[in-house]
Formats: sequence, C-alpha cells, structure tokens
Amino acid sequence: MPKVITARRQDDETEKAQEFVRTYILFPSSLLGLIAIVVGVIALGFQLWSGTYGWETFTYSSGLIVAGVLLGLIQTKYQQYLLREFPGYFANRMKAYTQRSIRKAKKAVSDVSIEHRGRGLVPLWYLLGIVTFFTLSGFAVATGFLEPVAAIALPWAGYFWAKMFFWKGLMLPPGHKGK
Repeated sequence: MPKVITARRQDDETEKAQEFVRTYILFPSSLLGLIAIVVGVIALGFQLWSGTYGWETFTYSSGLIVAGVLLGLIQTKYQQYLLREFPGYFANRMKAYTQRSIRKAKKAVSDVSIEHRGRGLVPLWYLLGIVTFFTLSGFAVATGFLEPVAAIALPWAGYFWAKMFFWKGLMLPPGHKGK
C-alpha cells in the first residue's frame, strides 16, 4: 500500500510542477514575446518607412533574434532539467503562490533544495545572458544600422518565443496531448 501512495504523491507533484510551468512561465513568455515582437516589427517598419532599412538592418535584426532564441533555448533546457530532476521545486512554488499566508508560502518554497553540479554559477549565467542582450543591442545601435527600440525588443522577442516554443509539450492540459 505505501508504494501506491508514494507513486500518487509523485504524480501529483509532477502535475503541480507542470501547472506552475504553464501558469508562471509559459503564459508570461507568450504575452511578453507578443509584445516584444510587435514593438520590434513596428520599429523596423518605422525604419523602413524612414528609408534607413537595408541589408545590414536585416542582418543585425536577424542576428539579435537568433541570439535571443539561443539564450531562450538554453534557459528552457535548464528549466526542463529542473522539472525532470526536481519536480518538487516547481510544485512547492505553485503551492506557495496559492497560499494566502506569507509565512506558509515561505515555508512551502524552502522545503525543496536544488543541488546539482554548477548550481552556484546559475545566477552568473543569467546575468551574463542579460549583459549579452544589452551588449549586442548596443553594438547594433552603435553601428547605425538599427534603431534603439528595435535593437532592444528583438532579442527579447526571440528569447520569449523560444521559451514558449520549446515548452510546447506542456502548453496543452494533460488530457489534450497528441490530439
């Protein structure tokens, strides 16, 4: 009997973790990706209208989107690893967001710790990704081939759309997969 209860609890943790990913990762990524791509396309349209759009603009804008996609893919693969190896982490975060009491929410988040090789470097990698976006955007603006709004919006558009695309297996509720 204990094996059945343990298996059911692990399945429940996995379902809560997947619900957390859908609610707090996928939904914001799709919304922010849509906003970023609309802003980037409008900025590129303005650049086309003003007559400063050329092959260099196309190359720089495509490069910024590809850089965003690569960084989004890397972060998504890391989050998928966390979901696969530590589903309790995301499940506890989901429990914490549904708690009404701050004390209970803090206790729910602190129950599961993530221990893997290189865990201490994760914040550094996040910071490095953000610095990379702003460096590439600044370089594109400094060359004069891309307007600042497009240079800032396009890598974020690629980043958020990559997160949404590579999490696509979790976008549908559990009963609708494969239909």
